[in-house]
Amino acid sequence: MSEMSFEERIEKSKEILEKLMNSENTLSDSVALYKNGTDELKKASKLLEEAKLKFEVYQNDGTKE
Repeated sequence: MSEMSFEERIEKSKEILEKLMNSENTLSDSVALYKNGTDELKKASKLLEEAKLKFEVYQNDGTKE
């Protein structure tokens, strides 16, 4: 299975947030959803950070002549 993209992880986090807003969730369900949501956001944040680093490398490569 391929790695999810940043956008896919953000979308999944939004879906989890919507599920969290359901007042019919049990406490344990809410805790599990919260954990899954924060895990997705951490992974998305890591992908964003990696993209920033790549951008900086490309930008620096262009200025070295």
